[in-house]
Amino acid sequence: MSRVALVTGGMGGLGEAVCIKLAALGYKVVTTHSPGNTKADEWLAAMNNMGYGFKAFPCDVADFDSCKACVEQVTKDVGPVDVLVNNAGITRDMTFKKMNKADWDAVISTNLDSVFNMTKQVMDGMLERKWGRVINVSSVNGQKGAFGQTNYSAAKAGMHGFTKALALEVARSGVTVNTISPGYIGTKMVMAIPQEILDSKILPQIPVARLGKPEEIAGLVAYLSSEEAAFVTGANISINGGQHMS
Repeated sequence: MSRVALVTGGMGGLGEAVCIKLAALGYKVVTTHSPGNTKADEWLAAMNNMGYGFKAFPCDVADFDSCKACVEQVTKDVGPVDVLVNNAGITRDMTFKKMNKADWDAVISTNLDSVFNMTKQVMDGMLERKWGRVINVSSVNGQKGAFGQTNYSAAKAGMHGFTKALALEVARSGVTVNTISPGYIGTKMVMAIPQEILDSKILPQIPVARLGKPEEIAGLVAYLSSEEAAFVTGANISINGGQHMS
């Protein structure tokens, strides 16, 4: 029986690449989308026309009750979640001087509270079945900080504190919890940055002299989701082309 993988924020960018990779490896892949996403059905139809067989459910990852209802529906329609990829996230970039409480709260709730909200729904089942994988998608900017991202950097750094503590609690039960910290990846969001900024400000920071590929991130997630990764837990794996080494 194939395992069920739930990827939050899977409709685009890194999340979409992760969904595709896990489906290719035989996982039953489920993704979430924000309740207001009017293009969700269109995305799902396009993906499934290519043979992926994805399922998608609306979920406000910042809301505990919405996450609870979503996972209950996934369990009923697809099966219990074996692999959880906490990928959903937003940015509200600005200097701390200009940042208001709403900007702070939006990023913390979507990027960090969501990790608790989703993991809480699946952990008991993983422990009962003595197998599970939780992969939290952080950022190089959670490791080193970034100008204009006090909210984002704090949330992404907090994800790994969560990872380490939970990994200690569940290690003996066959459940692993890990963080990955991507650098600049060639998603639509990054590729929207003006080329002159990429060439003068971003690429010179990256020793391999290029952006990462979404498929490279997906490959790391696939490994951490596998049987072979059972001895890896509580880790924060950098995948940033050498931009930040810790």
